[in-house]
Amino acid sequence: MEFIFIIVGIILIFIVVYRNSNGKDFYKMLGQTFEPVYKKIAPFTYTEIRKKIKEMGQDYTIQQYIGQVLIFATVAAVITYFYFYSIIISIIYAIISIIAIPYLNALRCKRIYSEFIFEQIQVYTTNTIMEFRTTQSFVKALEGVYNSGVLEDPVKSDVKIMIDLAYENGTINESLRYMESKYDFFIVRNMHQLFLQITNEGAKDSTESLENMSQDIDMLVESVYRDREERARFQKKFIVFGMVLYCMGILVQFLVGGRETYMKMLDLWYVQFLIHCIIFINSFFLLKGEKYYNENVGAE
Repeated sequence: MEFIFIIVGIILIFIVVYRNSNGKDFYKMLGQTFEPVYKKIAPFTYTEIRKKIKEMGQDYTIQQYIGQVLIFATVAAVITYFYFYSIIISIIYAIISIIAIPYLNALRCKRIYSEFIFEQIQVYTTNTIMEFRTTQSFVKALEGVYNSGVLEDPVKSDVKIMIDLAYENGTINESLRYMESKYDFFIVRNMHQLFLQITNEGAKDSTESLENMSQDIDMLVESVYRDREERARFQKKFIVFGMVLYCMGILVQFLVGGRETYMKMLDLWYVQFLIHCIIFINSFFLLKGEKYYNENVGAE
């Protein structure tokens, strides 16, 4: 009961502070306070791609960050309270759950960024093939794609570097190696190999080869989008399953004879240690599932 009063008190303090200040200023103040700490905790991949995520309008707002903090802290505190019936332990777990937010958001940003890059690579390969059919020159095809405005940075800037390298070296070899080192995709390597073969061997009719390459790209893209949908369905079921596991731990106390018997068992150090292990293993299980959902999007 006292735990509920504490939660209610925290919420009331939040409401009073918010009502006594301008809403936007309040969120700005919180953002300025916590953002430096957030950047230090977040993995380096998050800080590298956050600028692009902001440009895409996919970054969380301060309000959304605060909402995540409240949800994670409340869920963690409530669940662990019914595990240990200890306010101190619940607060500790609430803080630990908040620390996990930067990691989860970094995974999310990485997934969005990798999806964006894959879509840009799809545009790059498809349009380069289309331009080559007209120009019959790989460099001219690159220039056509670059000037068409269909690409965005960083891929657009890398295509410009490819063009400069081709004119500087007099061959496309260095350009191809540069692009493949930046974007290690199967469709990129295969398309480059095809253009290299056409350029070196001087193939008279490359129409059929280019058509086959276009079909391969379409099939690969279709499989990647199908994989995204399957991952999204997996994530929803996985989170529900993880929460059920947390609740199953709470239901165990009814199997041992009720709360009084369970409280006596909590006096034993190894029982508490076992419960901590269960919570951490289940949390690790959920984090691994989130990592699987967010990583290697479009990878081959």
